[in-house]
Amino acid sequence: MADITNLRQAFVDEIRDIYHAEKQLLKALPKLAAAASDVELRGALESHLAETANQVSRLEQVFTLVGEKPQTKTCAGMAGIIEEGSAVLGESPGPVLDAMIIASAQRAEHYEIAAYGTVAAWAEGLGYTDAAELLRETLDEEKTADETLTGLAEAGINVAAGEPPTTPARARTAGAS
Repeated sequence: MADITNLRQAFVDEIRDIYHAEKQLLKALPKLAAAASDVELRGALESHLAETANQVSRLEQVFTLVGEKPQTKTCAGMAGIIEEGSAVLGESPGPVLDAMIIASAQRAEHYEIAAYGTVAAWAEGLGYTDAAELLRETLDEEKTADETLTGLAEAGINVAAGEPPTTPARARTAGAS
């Protein structure tokens, strides 16, 4: 890649990175949703998958608006987040796994919030008002997805995950007190 010497080049480079990140999420979100045992969590992840598909389309519009061909640049940051999130999928189903899925999904959301906040500001600064509007729309969706995940965690998943499992050994110990 050539040296980036101006904000427009940085902007295009960054939207290529985000474009790849979103495409990676299109593959990862169904796996997280399938592993979730909490029905509301599964529904939230499936809903965000549909939003993610729209976000990919929106990014393609942004490319067009700024006179660029939609093209990806490998997003190593999202690849790492997805790799970490995929590692939890081998855990036993239940509230603990659901809490870990939420943590993984929120890492991705926070990464996206940072990226979209940056490119929306850059687009505005470059005079790409229509592109900035599309990017802010996605930014708002990412913030809402993060808030939804926090709400699910705080509404009971984290509490359920914190309850110790009942095992015969624990039951005997508890009864002996």
